[in-house]
Amino acid sequence: MRHTCACILHGSQKSIHAKREKMTTTTRFTLTVLMSACAIGAHAQSRGPAAQYWVDLSTTNTSLPGMSGGGLLGSIIGASMGGGSGKTLDAELQVRAHPSGVEASHAIPAGLDMGASLPLLPVRPAGAGRGSDRHEAGDQEKPKGRILLYWGCGDNIRPGQPKVLDLAKQNYGEFTQFFGSRGGYSKGVQHKPGNSVWPNERDSKRVPENASLQGEHAVAGDGVPASLKFSVGAANDFLPPVRLSSKGAPKDGVRLEWQAMQHAQAYFLHAQGGAKGANGADDMIFWSSSEKPDNGWSLMSYQSPAQIANLLQQKVVLSPSTVNCTVPKGIFDKADGAMLNMIAYGPELNLAHPPRPAKAPAGWQPEWTARVRIKSTGMTMLGMEGGAGEESAGQRDNATETPNPINLLKGIFSR
Repeated sequence: MRHTCACILHGSQKSIHAKREKMTTTTRFTLTVLMSACAIGAHAQSRGPAAQYWVDLSTTNTSLPGMSGGGLLGSIIGASMGGGSGKTLDAELQVRAHPSGVEASHAIPAGLDMGASLPLLPVRPAGAGRGSDRHEAGDQEKPKGRILLYWGCGDNIRPGQPKVLDLAKQNYGEFTQFFGSRGGYSKGVQHKPGNSVWPNERDSKRVPENASLQGEHAVAGDGVPASLKFSVGAANDFLPPVRLSSKGAPKDGVRLEWQAMQHAQAYFLHAQGGAKGANGADDMIFWSSSEKPDNGWSLMSYQSPAQIANLLQQKVVLSPSTVNCTVPKGIFDKADGAMLNMIAYGPELNLAHPPRPAKAPAGWQPEWTARVRIKSTGMTMLGMEGGAGEESAGQRDNATETPNPINLLKGIFSR
């Protein structure tokens, strides 16, 4: 809008300067209208809720029974693991009157067991980089190997699978299509400079295992409406941890079973492993529980309610009543192992004050908005049974000997 107005006014001013002596009353009136419209447009752009608040809840359960070896699998584990088991809470506040940030606080219920409140501190812009880690084209080895994509629950591999991407061909169009995913975007905590967040350098305490978000909440700070208070019920609390069991060997098919979650909206499973291809290069193998070919990368995160409804209709994610899925036999039988990831999508709580009227006028805005997103994820070794285990220091060292597969994929675009 601002750019359009600038162009219009610039054109009008040129005409005025060229015909200053012949300016009519109509011309002056037209210019006044244009300037007024631009002022209104700029004002509308700057409007919005006085405060916006986001809270992300996550429950993680990582179980690695009998993990051994390193190689490509170790690299995949290192790339995919985001931390250990437990609960996490991330919060972010945006205050319209303070675009550079403001110190604030979030008064929390006693059930969270983290004190009376959480301090929210501004995110500062990142400093200048210390130099680029980009290598010159001549320093990079041409990527080798393939990526094999399988999908669907069942005893046997379905016709038309796997979908294969040869990394050495570097076909950008094929690469983009191969890694296209049906996952959507649900705005939440982003750690945007100028916004205020928790955890931060002042307070980064661990969220207790028994923590509950249920109860009354209030956010306070300069520029934050005094009305920014809300209540969270059981339906929008932390989801329980993923309880996933695995039976059978990859060569025979692996039956996965899990405990249903009361407030889960849908489930999705994704496995990844590595094997040596026919030419000795590393092959990466992906499988997902989707009925459609989907690599699943963007689905292992929060999804909006509308997106979940769409994914359920397309049978990309599993219904909340589903409690088992079989990884078809033969997919990972030649792999040195495979990591299995599962996500349960929780409901999303969206709040606004005051509530939007039935016949809201154009440009209506609430004083504030708040959103709570919820998910629970689990990770284990595919086809391995037993108690939870931890990799040894030696196994961690072996895992770093081969290139990270994410960096391998990035190398395609570096030339």
